[in-house]
Amino acid sequence: MSRVDDRARVAREPSAAPPATLGERPAVTTTLAEHLAARPFALALSSGFFGFYAHTGMLLALEEAGLAPARLSGSSAGVLVAGLWAAGVPARAMADELLALERADFWDPAPGLGLLRGDLFRRRVERLVSSARFESCRVPIAMSAFDVVARRTVVLDRGDLASAVCASCAFPGLLHPVRRDGRVLYDGGIGDRPGLAGLAAQPHGEPTLHHHLASRSPWRRPGSPALAVPVRAGTISLRIARLPRVHPFRLTAGRAALRAAHLATRGALSAPAAPLIDV
Repeated sequence: MSRVDDRARVAREPSAAPPATLGERPAVTTTLAEHLAARPFALALSSGFFGFYAHTGMLLALEEAGLAPARLSGSSAGVLVAGLWAAGVPARAMADELLALERADFWDPAPGLGLLRGDLFRRRVERLVSSARFESCRVPIAMSAFDVVARRTVVLDRGDLASAVCASCAFPGLLHPVRRDGRVLYDGGIGDRPGLAGLAAQPHGEPTLHHHLASRSPWRRPGSPALAVPVRAGTISLRIARLPRVHPFRLTAGRAALRAAHLATRGALSAPAAPLIDV
């Protein structure tokens, strides 16, 4: 074969990769824990009936890993956990409170637009947050509630904290609506199931961890857009599968859900950071 043919053959063959130089390392995947530790992050907690058990287990795992959110947002069950934590209640104390919770602690049936008056629930929240106001919370927090008259979601981010928590948790049919600042308010999950409305003014570039409760309430249609995991720039959604369904007559399942979410989140923190982490 001629020298010209040799050159043509070499030109047609793919070039070999250049040898690695001293000191080069393979690409390293960032874990969720590393991603959250890199800079301040927001935490958003979705609605989900008695999902505050699972939210507490998740937050407990973050707290144990030294990962504290710099901002909080939520709806309904998510607001209960976010509000208590923002007021200074550690996740471990919340877990202890929920593990000891009995139905009689909040069960106060009364005539009205809901089975329960909500006084026992309100007193319990007030005892836990004391006289906290949004302005005195350790980090900024915003909560979604549903304005019954205006028929739209409103964001609560100032004034008395306990009344805002109770308003966002006023589940239709179970609790009477809450009157606050001239509004009649119901559960924030009606119009903002993900609990993200409170992050509208979030600083540009701030990452968000969103705990998405995947269980479907009986009144939501399968495939409802409200059940979809939100797609949002800079947001990582954590979805924990097969959590026990919890309701007022099945609080033992709540204790199991808290423990399951705690263990699942501990595992998720070692997983690669991605827009959706399923565990």
